[in-house]
Amino acid sequence: MTSTSDFSQSANEPLAAEQARSLSEDQWRQRLSPEAFQVLRQAGTERPFTGEYWDAEDAGVYSCRACGQELFASTTKFDARCGWPSFYAPTDNERIVYIEDNSLGMTRVEVRCANCDSHLGHVFAGEGFDTPTDLRYCINSLSLNLTKSQD
Repeated sequence: MTSTSDFSQSANEPLAAEQARSLSEDQWRQRLSPEAFQVLRQAGTERPFTGEYWDAEDAGVYSCRACGQELFASTTKFDARCGWPSFYAPTDNERIVYIEDNSLGMTRVEVRCANCDSHLGHVFAGEGFDTPTDLRYCINSLSLNLTKSQD
């Protein structure tokens, strides 16, 4: 039997999918900061141009802040001038879940971590993003942790 204290570990410690999906909302509250909980578990959004990574240029891998699953490589990050970290592709499409989002009077595509079902942000399609995929994954900094390359 797993106790609640087993889940109070640092958010930097990766969780297996089975473990991540078994956490209660109270356990997520213990694991995440209040701001990260609001974004990751309640599908909130941080204000543009305020997040830790919106203008980061460091080489490395961006992982889900909730469970640690690798999601985006810094080589796919670009400046979309929107105020949030933007990527043109995930490291693996199997690591992302896509959900139609009809909130706020518009239709968008929400992206969630496939490992722990945490809200990451939204993906937008369209020409003019000047990316190889014509996609912009607009991701909340609070949904991510960057592991910098050791170069």
